[in-house]
Amino acid sequence: MESLTSLLQSVSLEQLSLLSMLVAFAAGVLSFISPCVLPLIPGYISFISGASLEQMRGRPATVAAEAGAAVTTAPVPETGRRILFTSLAFVAGFSLVFVAFGATASAIGQLLGSHKGKIAYVAGALLIVLGLHMAGVFRIGFLDYEKRARTSKRPTGLLGAGLVGVAFAFGWTPCIGPILGGILTIAGTQESVAQGVLLLGAYSLGLGVPFLLTAVAIDRFFAAFARIRRHYRAIEMVSGALLIGIGLLMLFGRMTAITNALTPYLPTF
Repeated sequence: MESLTSLLQSVSLEQLSLLSMLVAFAAGVLSFISPCVLPLIPGYISFISGASLEQMRGRPATVAAEAGAAVTTAPVPETGRRILFTSLAFVAGFSLVFVAFGATASAIGQLLGSHKGKIAYVAGALLIVLGLHMAGVFRIGFLDYEKRARTSKRPTGLLGAGLVGVAFAFGWTPCIGPILGGILTIAGTQESVAQGVLLLGAYSLGLGVPFLLTAVAIDRFFAAFARIRRHYRAIEMVSGALLIGIGLLMLFGRMTAITNALTPYLPTF
């Protein structure tokens, strides 16, 4: 516990700008609503919880009895708790992997500390390339590849749901690669491993919060999905523009200047 406290205390808001944290959180949200993730979210929730779509929606299942009468079975309260807790375990699973990615990227950056300036230039250029890919200016083949973890056996309990979350993180990394890669690139330029951990923690939060909201309000998810699906092209453009913008700031060394300019208008803790 003391080591965790000292870790958090070693990272000041000046060292890891709130702007970077907000960008990472927004990147997580954009990953959630990406075309290769969003449509499958209800299926993942159903798979890890063992609940049917009707149970997830909180609606009684109606079947026709042989005598012609309608028989209804209302979902029990335990079902809602199971959906929530398994979803929390799933989010914890993929968050663990992404945070580990962030720590690794930052550690590599630390090893190359004497070349921080060059790393910033390379990172900025890489973000611009990823942004152009996201915006559809050109396509990078391996970033369009996705490898989904497939299994016919349902996970058992919270541990099983957490392991599915770990598999999700590894299996879908190519799909959300451009956005995740952009955040990892920023993590690689941080001053400490702790900063990279917090940065990817913010990304995981942006991906995890909508997932949990979906788990407890699936009907609203379907209503929102119908609207979001019509704007997938715009979402890709926004994602690309975000990466390109951050890349340009890093390429020209303006990230700190922008942060300082915005600091008076951002909340303090």
